[in-house]
Amino acid sequence: MHRFVLIITFYILTLASISRSAELVGSQQMTADEEAIWKLERAYWRYVENNDLPAYSDLWHKNFLGWPSVSARPVHKDHITDWITSETSKALTFKVDEFKPAAIQVTGDIASACYWISFKWQDKDGKGAAHTVRITHTWLRTGKDWHIISGMSMPESEPPPK
Repeated sequence: MHRFVLIITFYILTLASISRSAELVGSQQMTADEEAIWKLERAYWRYVENNDLPAYSDLWHKNFLGWPSVSARPVHKDHITDWITSETSKALTFKVDEFKPAAIQVTGDIASACYWISFKWQDKDGKGAAHTVRITHTWLRTGKDWHIISGMSMPESEPPPK
C-alpha cells in the first residue's frame, strides 16, 4: 500500500514536471525508454482495433486505478475492457484516425505519456461519429516490462494542435 501511495504521489509530481516542459514530443530526441512507451501506446490502440482483449489487458498493471472518460467512476484492471465490449457488443468496430503525442516524461521506473487520439466506432458500413480524447497514462516498469498503473482521459472539444 505504501508503494502505491508513493507511485500516486510521484504521478502527480510527474504531471507537474510535464506542464513545466510543455514542448511537444518530436521536437526533441527520445530516449530508449520514451520510444518503448510510445511503442506500447501505439500497440494499445492496435489491440483495440483488433479487439485483442487479452493483449490489451496485458498492458495493465494488476493494481491499476484510473478514470476513463467513459466511466462514471474510477476503475480497476478488472473493468478496463468494459468500454470496448460495450461497443463491440453492438457490432461496432474501432478505427483510429490519428495518434498525436503531446509530451512524455520518464523518471526511473515511472513514465507519463500524454497524447490525443482521434477515432471512430464504426458500423458495418464504416459509418460512425469521430471523437478526439486526451489521454494520460502512467507506466510502471517492473523488471524489464512496462505496465499502465494509472491513467485518465477526457473528451477533447477542439482538434489537437497541428
